[in-house]
Amino acid sequence: MMPDRRGATLLEDLPEDIIDKILVRLPSKDVGRCRAVSTSWCTATSTPKFMLDHHQLQPSLPIIDGRGLPTNFVLFHSAGTNQQLWPFSRCLKHHSEVCLHGACDGFLVISWLHQFYICNPVIHTHALLPQPHVEHVLYNTIIGFYQHLPTQEYRVLWVSEPWHPYKSSLHVLTVGSNVMRHISVRMETLAPPSMEKQQQLLKGLRSKSCCPPSVHHRGSLHWCPYDATEIGGHSSDIIVFDTEVESFRWMRSPTQLCHHRKLFDMNGTLAFWGSLTPSLTAMDVWAMQDDVWTFKYKIDVSTLEVTRQLYSTSFKKKKRTPLDSTVQWLDDMVVLNDRELLIMFNSKHVLRCDIDGNFLGMVNIGKSQYCMMLNHCRLKESIIPIPSH
Repeated sequence: MMPDRRGATLLEDLPEDIIDKILVRLPSKDVGRCRAVSTSWCTATSTPKFMLDHHQLQPSLPIIDGRGLPTNFVLFHSAGTNQQLWPFSRCLKHHSEVCLHGACDGFLVISWLHQFYICNPVIHTHALLPQPHVEHVLYNTIIGFYQHLPTQEYRVLWVSEPWHPYKSSLHVLTVGSNVMRHISVRMETLAPPSMEKQQQLLKGLRSKSCCPPSVHHRGSLHWCPYDATEIGGHSSDIIVFDTEVESFRWMRSPTQLCHHRKLFDMNGTLAFWGSLTPSLTAMDVWAMQDDVWTFKYKIDVSTLEVTRQLYSTSFKKKKRTPLDSTVQWLDDMVVLNDRELLIMFNSKHVLRCDIDGNFLGMVNIGKSQYCMMLNHCRLKESIIPIPSH
C-alpha cells in the first residue's frame, strides 16, 4: 500500500539519496501514485535521470497475443500473473483491429483503423506517426522500430508499396518529427544491388509470409527469412540492417539444416532456434557471443503430455471440456528469464518449460483462455514521455 500524505511527511525526513533509492525501485504504477501524494516526490520522479534509472531496473517481459478471444495483448510476468496492455483493452471500440508492430524500451508502435501510433502503455499516452507520402501508394508497412544509438532518437523504418509493382521504397521517420527521409537500399558490398534485387528485398521484408519481424541487437535489425533465396540471399542467410550507416548486409545462420527457425532476444543477446527434425517437436538453441554463434541447449517436447491441464469453456453451456494438447509441433519460443522458456505449440497453445526441457505448466492469460500466440515484442516498462520536438 502506498503511503498517504502523513506517511509521505515521515519519509521525507529521510536523507534525499535514501528516498531516491526507494522511489526508483517502485513499480511504475506506484511511482505515479507517489507523484500524486507529494510535490517533492513528483519533482524527484520526473527528472530525466530518475526516469531512465527506473526504466533500466525493469525486467524485459514477453508480450502474448490472445487473438482477441477475448483477451488481446498481455504482458506476461510469471505463472499466474499478467496484465492487459493499454491500449489493447476489451472496452476499446474495434479493439480487434488494433495491431502491434514493434516495441522498443517502454514504447509500442501500433496501428488502428489505418493510422499508426507510438504509445507508452504505462503512462497511457500516444502520438500519431506520420506515414510516407508516396505517389499512388497502396499501403505503408512498418518493418522496424529502434533507438538510433548515436543520437538516442527513436526511429521507425517503413516500406511503401505503390500500385506500381516495381517501385517499393524505404523510409525512416524520427519519432517526434514530421520529416520523413527516403533512403536508398544499400548493401555492404562493392557493387550496389540491382533494382530487381532491391525490390525483391523490400517486398520480402514487408511480407509476414516471407520474413518474421526483426530482432534488434547492438544497433542493427536482424531478420531471418523463411527462405532467403526469395529476397536475394542463400537459403539460410540472415539479413541485417545497420541502423547507424543505414545499409544492409547478409550474415550466416548457425546451421543449414533447420526445417523451421527464428531469431529471438535472449536477455539482451541475439539468439536463434531451429528445428532439425521433420516432426518439429525438438529445437536447438544458439546465441551470438563475440560475433560467433554458440550452441546453448536442446529442447525436446515430443514426450510432453499436458492434456489434463487444458480445458475449454463454453460460455453458453458453461461446460468445461478437455482440449487435445498433445505436442504435435512447435511454432515459436521466447525467453521468460534465465531458466524458463515459453513455447508455442500446435499453432494455438503456450507452455512453460525450463532449459532442461522439464514441463512447468500451461500458460493461461484469461479465464479458460489457452488459445494464444507468442509475439516477437518484449516490453521494459517506462515512465518516460513520448519524444516530441
